[in-house]
Amino acid sequence: MAKPPQDVAELSHQYGPHPNFAPPGGWAKAAERPPDKLVKTHCSFCGMQCGIQLKVKDNQVVGFEPWEEFPFNKGMLCPKGVKRYLQGAHPDRLLHPLLRTDSGFRTATYAEALDYTAARLNEIKQKYGPDAIAIYGGASMVSEKAYVLGKFARVGVGTKNIDYNGRLCMVSAGTAYRLTFGIDRATNPWTDLAKADVILIAGSNTAECAPITTHYIWQMKERGGKLIVVDPRMTPITRNADLFLPVRPGTDLALFLAMLHVIVRDGLAAEAYIAAHTIGWDAVRDSARDWTPERAAKITGVPPDNIVKAAQWIGGTDRAMGIHARGIEHHSKGVENCLAMINLFLATGNMGREGAGCMMITGQGNGQGGREHGQKCDQLPGMRSITDPEHRRYIAGVWGVHESELPGPGLSAVEIMNAIHAGEIKALFSMCFNPVVSLPDSNFVREALDKLEFFGVIDFFMSETAHHADVVLAGSLQEEDEGIVCSAEGRVQKINKAADPPGEAKSDALIICDLAEKLGRGKYFQYPRGTQDIYEELRIASRGGLADYYGITWDRIEQELGVFWPCPSIDHPGTHRLFEGGRFYHKDGKAHFQVTEWRTTGDPPDAEFPILLTTGRVVSHYLSGTQTRRIGPLVEQYPEPKLELHPVLAAKFGIADGDWVKVTTRRSAVVVQAVVVKTIRPDTVFIPYHWPGKRGANRLTHRTLDPRSKIPEYKVSACRIEKVAEPPDLEELRMQETGWTGEVRELPSRAKGV
Repeated sequence: MAKPPQDVAELSHQYGPHPNFAPPGGWAKAAERPPDKLVKTHCSFCGMQCGIQLKVKDNQVVGFEPWEEFPFNKGMLCPKGVKRYLQGAHPDRLLHPLLRTDSGFRTATYAEALDYTAARLNEIKQKYGPDAIAIYGGASMVSEKAYVLGKFARVGVGTKNIDYNGRLCMVSAGTAYRLTFGIDRATNPWTDLAKADVILIAGSNTAECAPITTHYIWQMKERGGKLIVVDPRMTPITRNADLFLPVRPGTDLALFLAMLHVIVRDGLAAEAYIAAHTIGWDAVRDSARDWTPERAAKITGVPPDNIVKAAQWIGGTDRAMGIHARGIEHHSKGVENCLAMINLFLATGNMGREGAGCMMITGQGNGQGGREHGQKCDQLPGMRSITDPEHRRYIAGVWGVHESELPGPGLSAVEIMNAIHAGEIKALFSMCFNPVVSLPDSNFVREALDKLEFFGVIDFFMSETAHHADVVLAGSLQEEDEGIVCSAEGRVQKINKAADPPGEAKSDALIICDLAEKLGRGKYFQYPRGTQDIYEELRIASRGGLADYYGITWDRIEQELGVFWPCPSIDHPGTHRLFEGGRFYHKDGKAHFQVTEWRTTGDPPDAEFPILLTTGRVVSHYLSGTQTRRIGPLVEQYPEPKLELHPVLAAKFGIADGDWVKVTTRRSAVVVQAVVVKTIRPDTVFIPYHWPGKRGANRLTHRTLDPRSKIPEYKVSACRIEKVAEPPDLEELRMQETGWTGEVRELPSRAKGV
């Protein structure tokens, strides 16, 4: 059983997180040790993938320099990008494989750990069949690793059950884009934002989660453009909004339907464009007939006049753009939310031109590329379908196996955990995924992991999920790999290796290939040049698919500072902007309008749980916090989870700023400190989700899934709140979460201006 072999406090003390504040050798010696080289690469965090130059000294990343030439960020970086280098030589880095014992983990040789892992996987496969093994991947690793992991699951292990943590991020948007456009990619380059007359941002805390993107929004504003923001919270981007629509969590669909109603009512639909380039308009138009602004106002809490104004602004220009993120996607109707938003821009003809389109903000470092090449449960490389016979035959030919050997579609990430809990899946092998923190209903997740007969992990830090592992293989950071990523705008970019993995840590891709060898499937994983050879195979595997990389080489990426896909040949310029000329990616060349039907949340409020809880990110942290909760300056900025609530709601429960509050849902409860703010709806509370354990927000969230995208409904959970005393074990909780106990680090004299 995969239960932690030690108390969590003991594991945290031994393996972290511990905050790191200084580069190798410390600040005093930094100026005396000039770097051996500067390596042009990209940030390891969000989907913007900003260009950065890493300083390297003695095979360690010791700092950074701006990379002004890179076209997206032009040298600008957010707080996470500025401090990312502090994780490379971090004292918590795993330097050796670890095997669990009855009293904890012990170090093991690489060969011993591989032999043990292969033996356990083979035993379970022989006893229960290959589908009793599940594979988890991640969307923050280079595409070569995502590709080879998908191949490993299907060819090395033979299981259908592989999925990735991107299932928790962009899949509602991806599903909606495939349904409407026939392709899953942002429609425009980010530079187009500056040329828009109107931008609608829905469910995106853009200024904190994708800060550099605001550079283009400010340019739009300077030209006299209008900014509309849809969110239950007044996040920082709202300070510059011309119109703020404070939607009740879970009701975005009603808002978008009412906006479409106004567009039709006021004659703002682009009928000629619709007739020439789309199908399905009549049904969508009719579906909005009864969604008056007054009806939507009762559901959303947004005044009818503001709904009308937003619709008229979008319908009154041929240069309107939409940006959306998890705020409309993390719902049991996330696909419908995205479809309804897309319909607004398609209906007004705002598509396929400079300053006209609808774009998703990808959250993870390779969130776009990570979902293109085969680690999704229903997908093969090149965005091919695993159920399409022609697609299966092509990929089987590239991989050198018979089509009949490829398994069919498997379970999604949450469904895999459900199957583990039910005893249907017996073994799990996970890479760059921390489901104990990131999956909903984390108590259920821990119960499930405890039932596994084998659990193997590849990671560079000991995550909270790795506490449950039988074996932990020490893997690689982004700067220790070479490969490609795809940014949120569809630009394929090169990650250049800056340093070797420390100690006995290995490149993740090498570990996967070596494990395939141990499983007797090594002939399918022969890559003498490592990820370079993997990428060359990926190019061929993607050829002719929707996500066609065949014309994109590593050298070309370096020379052109990125190439937009699809790019089917070496002489193709890449596709910066999709749908120019009104040509879409369905076989008929048209966009397909999709009817959306209203339904309520999977966890509705009632008398016992009357308040709406929503969750999200803060500027200082990233995803489950495995990396950022170890970077000292980021921990200092936002050291622990807080509860945001409105003064009206706070007064109702006798809560003041700084009080401790117990938040209870139908699943569990957490105790966090209150931050009383006027920037949130009075019926809603907010907790960021980057922390583990007793204060983890995902103890509270529910496992309701969107039926098409299989994304969990993180953004709305019914809850109740009450004022309580400070937790008696607060200091220990802080140690387990970040290793930071509340004492602000004394800064060097120079930093204090002395």
